[in-house]
Amino acid sequence: MRKTFLTITDVPSEDIPAIIKRAKLMKDQDIRSDILQGSSWILLFEKASTRTRISFEVAVFHLGGRTIFMTPSESQLGRQEPLQDTARVLDRYVQGLIVRTFSQKNLQEMAVASGIPLINALTDDYHPCQVMSDLLTIFERTPRFEELRIAWVGDGNNMAHSWINAARCLPFTLTMATPEGFEPRPEVVEAARQDGAKIHLGRDPEEAVRGADYVNTDVWASMGQETEEAGRMDLFEPYRVDGRLMGLAAPEARFMHCLPAHRGQEVTEEVLEGPQSIVWDQAENRLHMQKAILEWIVG
Repeated sequence: MRKTFLTITDVPSEDIPAIIKRAKLMKDQDIRSDILQGSSWILLFEKASTRTRISFEVAVFHLGGRTIFMTPSESQLGRQEPLQDTARVLDRYVQGLIVRTFSQKNLQEMAVASGIPLINALTDDYHPCQVMSDLLTIFERTPRFEELRIAWVGDGNNMAHSWINAARCLPFTLTMATPEGFEPRPEVVEAARQDGAKIHLGRDPEEAVRGADYVNTDVWASMGQETEEAGRMDLFEPYRVDGRLMGLAAPEARFMHCLPAHRGQEVTEEVLEGPQSIVWDQAENRLHMQKAILEWIVG
């Protein structure tokens, strides 16, 4: 049966720990395979990328397949060909789609139109591959998720939504602090709570971080929101992760960021480059987790 990975909740909860452990093994043993031998995967990217593009290209190569990179400007999408038409055509040529786009709705339409595996490499609503990689980064240090408190500070954006989805599947406590008007979408939170997720929402970053084992943040204005950046500065300034805020977390707390980071905005240089930061391990783990996701999606 064809699988898709549009959000973390597309993966059965019981499969999440197995995928994390598999990614850890693939990292530790530098596992390569031929599971994708003879297959071609389209990387359809409407948004610029460093980590996502390179890690997926290398991941597919490590598993024996090949990738074709495609942007709207280099295809008929740039001339307003409907996404579903493009998806139908690509279905006839390749064995999988890895899509980085703005609209989750567009991604869902492509998934319906095509009959091949489709992976969400980022939308404005979710960033599941990044958070799965972050779970691997945490697992390497503290494998018992039920004992963890993970904090999110800043915008209730696609990363926040994927962390909320992760809390539906793993038994950690998620504490979130966002400015008024920038909360995660209520329906995402409510669905997670109905599944038993332990999520605490608030405005106070100090309260969210106090006692946390991991402290997460992201840029104050994501791709496509550049015109809003100046207007967000004052609202988000209290949510900057600095040494004082990290000092409220657990003694061995770690700082996490999906990158790219704006030093001096959402995080200070001392934290990003300090001993509590594990952002470079997060970036590396994109490769290993994406190999595990690819294995899972092709069965």
